Amino acid sequence: MVTSGGQAVISTGHLRELGARVEHALCVIDRAEGGAQALAGHGVTLRALFTRADLEEARHRH
Repeated sequence: MVTSGGQAVISTGHLRELGARVEHALCVIDRAEGGAQALAGHGVTLRALFTRADLEEARHRH
């Protein structure tokens, strides 16, 4: 789950320090609270299996 993206940004930095090339991050749920934008600011594209909007839509269908 990604909220603000803070931990993902920190982890990306650590991985890059070790020589990794990080361009994408994968999460199960993007809570749409700025995480994708924070990661984009560090050159990382967030890919989410679901977004908060997806889950809210599914909840309203039932």
